[in-house]
Amino acid sequence: MAISSSLGIGSGMDINGIVSQLVAAEGQPQFNAIGRQETAAKAQVSGLGSLKSALSTFQTAVRKLNDVNLFKTNQAVSGNEGIVKITAGAGSVAGSHTVQVTNLAKAQKSVAVTEFTGASEVVGSGTMTFAVGDTPPFSLTIDSSNNTLAGIRDAINGASDNNGVTASIINVNNSTNTGTISKLVLTAKDTGLANAFSVAVVGDAGLARLDSSTPANFTGEAAKDANILVDGQAVTRSSNVISDVLQGVTLDLQSAVPGTDVNVDIKLDNEAIKKTITDFVAAYNTMTSTAEKLGKFAGKDGGSNGALLGDSTLRNIRNDLRQQTSVPVTSANAAFNTLKSIGIDIDKSGVMTMDGSKLDKALATNLSSVSDVFSSSDGVATRLNAKVIQYLQTGGALDTRQTSLNKQLKQLSDKRDSVQLRLDNVQKGLMKQFIAMDIAVGRFQSTGSFLSNQINQWS
Repeated sequence: MAISSSLGIGSGMDINGIVSQLVAAEGQPQFNAIGRQETAAKAQVSGLGSLKSALSTFQTAVRKLNDVNLFKTNQAVSGNEGIVKITAGAGSVAGSHTVQVTNLAKAQKSVAVTEFTGASEVVGSGTMTFAVGDTPPFSLTIDSSNNTLAGIRDAINGASDNNGVTASIINVNNSTNTGTISKLVLTAKDTGLANAFSVAVVGDAGLARLDSSTPANFTGEAAKDANILVDGQAVTRSSNVISDVLQGVTLDLQSAVPGTDVNVDIKLDNEAIKKTITDFVAAYNTMTSTAEKLGKFAGKDGGSNGALLGDSTLRNIRNDLRQQTSVPVTSANAAFNTLKSIGIDIDKSGVMTMDGSKLDKALATNLSSVSDVFSSSDGVATRLNAKVIQYLQTGGALDTRQTSLNKQLKQLSDKRDSVQLRLDNVQKGLMKQFIAMDIAVGRFQSTGSFLSNQINQWS
């Protein structure tokens, strides 16, 4: 009876539908309120994430300006890159020099004279010992497991203590140009006399053909050092890439042209400095634009309000960063102690602009002061970096706001579960009441039908 009554058989009513509507009517306002709060909180979490991302990108640009080495950046120009290329790095000093390349460094290459019919021909057996420069020699045992030309090549290349020799096989014409033969080629891994090698053999006559103490066993090219003149002074190095002659400058030798001086100039790289400052200006504008959108009030214009409209943290960040770009730098020269004095200004709408001509003049007039405006102890970049760190750090204002919002979202989720649990209990109670009513109605109808039948019989 109870099951049938839940379907409204007694009363003819849709009990399930009625109960569902009653429960929904009671719970929907609460769910709507929770949903609105969740939507607002999630929007703020997303907005704070966007703000943190914009601040992080801005911080990258700020840190480049906060590096005092930026204003010591030099560029190097070679008068003839076909002879020598030049690169200026950290610590380089502005100046002009002449470089003459009289000899390029070369790696030793020794080609065995003995002609072999192929890589699989047996050479011989014994011990090969390689001495490379001043490093400890390494030795190989050549036996039936590796005594072919290919086996010796692989043994040399695969030696764990090989400190500077590579082996290869070339297939070339024989001495009479009537056929093809194979030869073993040994090459030093590095250039210069310090990396020259020799091969000593103790073994049978076949292997002895690879002993370099017998000059006739090998042809090829001897190791050579690079010889250059820098401002007329002789320099000898084992490599063609030389970075220890001019401080902070790398010379990359390309060709030897004795008697030809190449002018090399090292000077301040103004373009690199200007680009870094330009990137800073762009990053500032991107950051402030993001902040403006997040705090936007749609008003009568329609559209949506910003995710962080009225947020005090957003307001404090915008005010702080604007202030740090505006106040004078006490640790800089009085002539150049603000961004505006070197050509960087912020207009009424908050957009930062740069006057390239004014910046060029400032760089040419007093480079040190321009550097101080950004990177001194009270410099703009120094102050901005400190502020951004303060906002982005764990436990900082943004992190605290996000933690609070995430906690709020968890509480709202728990509240939703509590409301749902209460509504489930309300639904159960209503179902019991309606089923009881339906049963009673069914009994009344049954009794009424019985009485009607009796009265009809008596009539």
